[in-house]
Formats: sequence, C-alpha cells, structure tokens
Amino acid sequence: MSKKIQETPETGLDELNDSLTAMTQKVQDNKKGLVIGSLVVVAVAVIVLAYVYFFRNPGIQKANDQIGAADIELALGNDSVAAAQYMALADNGSYDAANRAALESAILLYKDGKYEEALRYVEKYSADDDVIGAGAYSLKGDCLVNLDRLPEAAKAFQEAIRTSDHNPAYTPFFMMKLARVYRAQSNFADEAGVYEDMMKNYPLYGQAHNIDVEKLLDRARLQAK
Repeated sequence: MSKKIQETPETGLDELNDSLTAMTQKVQDNKKGLVIGSLVVVAVAVIVLAYVYFFRNPGIQKANDQIGAADIELALGNDSVAAAQYMALADNGSYDAANRAALESAILLYKDGKYEEALRYVEKYSADDDVIGAGAYSLKGDCLVNLDRLPEAAKAFQEAIRTSDHNPAYTPFFMMKLARVYRAQSNFADEAGVYEDMMKNYPLYGQAHNIDVEKLLDRARLQAK
C-alpha cells in the first residue's frame, strides 16, 4: 500500500511537467505565428499604401484632368473634339472619369445618329445611380430601337424603369417608351398593361405632359382583343 502511495504523486508530477512543457511549446509556436502574421499584415498595408499614393491617386488626377478638358470643349460647342476626347478616355482610362466619359461618348454619338457606336459606349457605362443610371438604360433602349432590335430595346426600357426606383418624373417617361416598343411589336396586351400601371401609380403624369393615357389604354385593349 505504501509503495503505491509513493508512486502516484511521482506519476502525477511527471504528467504535470509534460503538460507544462507542451503548453510552453504551444505558446512559443503561437508567438511565432503571431509575428509572422503581423509581418504579413504590415507588408500588405505597405503595398496598399504604395498603390494608393503612387498609382491610384495620380491615375485618378490624370483621368479627371482629361475629362475636364473634354468638358471644356463640349461647353465651347466643339462637340466633335469633345467626343474624341471622351472616347479616348473611355477606351483607355479607368476610374469614375472614364466611366462618365463612356456615357458622354454615347450621348454625343447618338446625337450624330451613330447608333451602333453609341450602343457600344453606353454598354461600357456602369450604372450606379437611380437617375443617371436609368437614363443610361433608356439611351441604350433608344439606340436599340433605331437599330430595329426591339426585343432588346424592351429589356433596356424595363431596366430603366426598375433602376429609376419609382421616380415620378422619370419612371412613367420610361414606361411610355416601353409601351411604344410593345406597340411596334403588335404586343397590344403588354402595351395595355403598361398604361394600366401608369394610371394606377402615376395618375398625374399624362395630364402634366398632355398625354391621354386613358385613350391609349382603351386603344391597346381594343386591339388586344
């Protein structure tokens, strides 16, 4: 009995020592991991800061200078010069300035009746605003209408309606465009559906713009039958 009593503490002490040794090793390993992790974070931060200050910010400034020059030419009435500058920035630049340049290019090309080129640039534009973005989709629809690509035009006007987010000044305007596309396709049922939505959600639009929406609805319903 006495022998067993003497061996038990020694065995327990050995186990405790082993546990402490293992814990110490884990702490040391964790410290190494933390040091390595800290060095990686510092390295990434240095790379990000270098990119921002030496590449991104100068790039943004250069793009802003380029679109500013194009804006001045446009204000002076030099549309062709401005269009060339906008297109160059849209094709070769980046950042917000190049994005806006794509839309400006599309607008000027559309005014010149160059619908295929205008479509190419408006598709480069990234719409992120419920007014300008919706207008861009509408411009895309207008290009497609002039290119006689009516099913695609209908989708573009639908996107304009969704993006405009129930804006009472713009949403019904895009709805009128969509209704006209449906009519051109002899899709009178969908045309009528658009007018019904307009009368329900934007009842004052027709009166404000001298458009008899109810009369257009009656005609579409009659032809749908």
